[in-house]
Amino acid sequence: MRRAYLCGEDKVTGQSYEHRRGWIEDKLLALSKVFCIDVCAYAVMSNHTHIVLYVDDVKVKRLSDKATVIRWHKLFKGTLLTHKYMSGEKLSSAQQSFLNEELTEFRTRLSSISWFMRVLNESIARKANKEDKCTGRFYSQPPMALTLRAA
Repeated sequence: MRRAYLCGEDKVTGQSYEHRRGWIEDKLLALSKVFCIDVCAYAVMSNHTHIVLYVDDVKVKRLSDKATVIRWHKLFKGTLLTHKYMSGEKLSSAQQSFLNEELTEFRTRLSSISWFMRVLNESIARKANKEDKCTGRFYSQPPMALTLRAA
């Protein structure tokens, strides 16, 4: 069984993983600038993270199509269609229809706690696996977030 440490010190080997707190803090800050989700509070413990998030449904509804694609491209490569749109190429009506469907999905994901946590956890796990020179699951149970929504 793998002994994976998020932060803290491995008492058996004496290896410190404290620097990983910075990874998490930096990623939380970066994601809060891309997602329409505010990080209200967080605590990075030695083996898990507590996060209080606020989903800004108003902000996501106000995003223009271009702003939505720009944000999505900060997280993922995008599609041939999104790149064609961003380069200003003329889209056929069918392409525009498919793009509109993608934009709806991107807006949903940019205000989704699940997607926020997925991007956070996956990036930290990949970085830790690279540092530990191994592959496979890093989190035995993924961190959870408390969500605040406007009434």
